[in-house]
Amino acid sequence: MPVSLRELQQELDRLLQPRQFHDYCPNGLQVEGRPQVRRLVTGVTASQALVDAAIDWRADAILVHHGYFWKGEAPVVTGMKRRRLAALLGADVSLLAYHLPLDAHPELGNNACLGRLLGIEESEPLHPGGEGVGSVATLDEPLSAGDFVDRLRELAGREPLHIGDREREVQRVAWCTGAAQGYIDAALAVRADLYITGEASEQTVHTAREEGIDFIAAGHHATERYGVQAVGESMAERFDLQHRFIDIENPV
Repeated sequence: MPVSLRELQQELDRLLQPRQFHDYCPNGLQVEGRPQVRRLVTGVTASQALVDAAIDWRADAILVHHGYFWKGEAPVVTGMKRRRLAALLGADVSLLAYHLPLDAHPELGNNACLGRLLGIEESEPLHPGGEGVGSVATLDEPLSAGDFVDRLRELAGREPLHIGDREREVQRVAWCTGAAQGYIDAALAVRADLYITGEASEQTVHTAREEGIDFIAAGHHATERYGVQAVGESMAERFDLQHRFIDIENPV
């Protein structure tokens, strides 16, 4: 049974509550395609490769974490942006994107999913005041920092960057997927022994060394593959859609 594009968007808005966030891009429907959706593709970023793969699969709509129309980008439709939009519009395929709302959802969000994959079932917000996303948890029993490096290597399929001591025992663990290296200060504020994110900046290394916190960068793309899949599966079950997650390899 197909679902209307409007009903799909309404359900995503109900689930992810985008109005609660001050984001860097529009959340929700970004490109309107055909009015009925039977096949839904999910992916991390609405790259040309993802758009082309979705069209090849005859998708009606694409749901991503990283969509288009970011604050500060040039407003003109030229070059790469033109080619992507031309492909979507030419194939009558819709694009829906949710950024911070997809990071933050307490059950299906990127941070919740990554926590469960790391064996952490219960957590609290990294930012107690509610500004920003991320999670922190106190483990029942300490683990070595190397245990988390190994788990993330298996999940990401790549060697994570680790600043610290593999043998050090950690019990208070903070994490935020994607490009959240700047949240290392928030991790220190909640007395975390280990902070996990996707990317690293030059100064992050010095902060980790001088403040005595272990730091792991496991990849922006790699840490943000899970929320959009979970939401896609939820929509597929809710509306009896065909759903496919397409992972476009990205080493960052």
